[in-house]
Amino acid sequence: QLQLVESGGGLVQAGDSLTLSCAASGRTLSNYAKGWFRQAPGKEREFVAAINWSGSVIYYADSVKGRFTISRDNAKNTVYLQMNSLKPEDTAVYYCAANPAFGSIWSGSGHGIGDWGQGTQVTVSS
Repeated sequence: QLQLVESGGGLVQAGDSLTLSCAASGRTLSNYAKGWFRQAPGKEREFVAAINWSGSVIYYADSVKGRFTISRDNAKNTVYLQMNSLKPEDTAVYYCAANPAFGSIWSGSGHGIGDWGQGTQVTVSS
């Protein structure tokens, strides 16, 4: 099991940018896909973005495509989410996740994913 710690959340205005980071540690760090989910008040958790181990394959939710960029630095065991042109509907708790498998598990609520961070709050005001 990996330990994941998110940072970088905060309060911003619509149109602003924010970068989230997720640092990982554990007994093994090889062959793990990583990504982000979010959960707004009163709504189910939803997929945001994911990246495979090498960084060669990336998935984005349609709602964030063109605005958010996921990247990873394996030397630092860290994954990032650069969020641009933020909208009030992006307001949510953002969760970092990690899992050996990459593919369809990175969708919906991500209930099959093994490792989760505690979340970081992103609030976008109008």
